Amino acid sequence: MSSTVTTGVTAAATARRRSRRSRRSWGETAAALVILAVLLFPLYWMVNIALQPGESLAATDWLPTSPGWDNFQRALSSQGGSLATSLFVALGAVVVCLALAAPAAYGLAQLGLRGGRTMVFATLVTQLVPGIVIANALYSAYVELRLINSPLGLILADASLGVPFSIVLLRAFMVSIPREVVEAALVDGANRFTAFVRIVLPMSRNALITAGLFSFLFAWSDFMFALTLNTTDDIKPITLSMYEYIGAHVSDWGAVMATAVVSAVPAAILLVVAQKYVSAGITGGSVK
Repeated sequence: MSSTVTTGVTAAATARRRSRRSRRSWGETAAALVILAVLLFPLYWMVNIALQPGESLAATDWLPTSPGWDNFQRALSSQGGSLATSLFVALGAVVVCLALAAPAAYGLAQLGLRGGRTMVFATLVTQLVPGIVIANALYSAYVELRLINSPLGLILADASLGVPFSIVLLRAFMVSIPREVVEAALVDGANRFTAFVRIVLPMSRNALITAGLFSFLFAWSDFMFALTLNTTDDIKPITLSMYEYIGAHVSDWGAVMATAVVSAVPAAILLVVAQKYVSAGITGGSVK
């Protein structure tokens, strides 16, 4: 009899715990949805305004009951060249960034360089330098090198934003690569460069994609270098173009928001496509 009572009490306690866990789970889910809704509301409002023909923010409906694409057509017609410029500069910055960061990270991770930790720390410290300081220093140098108002100048400047981060990220991943793998390639007749290209880089694919993605985002969202290193309208990235477009069309918020939506599309697509590689690349160097 006592055993039956004990079993009943235990089952009741288990049911109460499950009920509390279920309520807690529903509460956490509801809180997460509220937070997500608050975070995504500015994005929704931006798209909502872009889809509506009205030009007044006060008269904008909460839902796009009669959506149209006129704002996007005007945005593409006026900002298409700037989008192409930003895409070219960002992709060029990714190439330069990875070309510099990958060998540097390999040397710091696998070659046992003296003072390697100090170099990594110094690389992190460079991220603390204000962008305006770098931009002013680059302007003086670019005048001498004749890189003002040139795509190459912007590519090199934007690459400097991603190189330190990429070196730290790639080094953390390459440290976890067993040295025996590289040594086996050397024994088979490969030199250091061949082992780096054929062994280390393929094994570091996730980290390379992650570093490339962040370098692209750094270059795509850059405004300081675009404003400082350009004195004409020949080379105008989307960030600078949007800044000037808002000043000229401050009353036409539909076109302004459409421009913002269009400029966010490439970065959003890259984030969705590379999501799994980013997750693997960031956590890949955490376990050795």
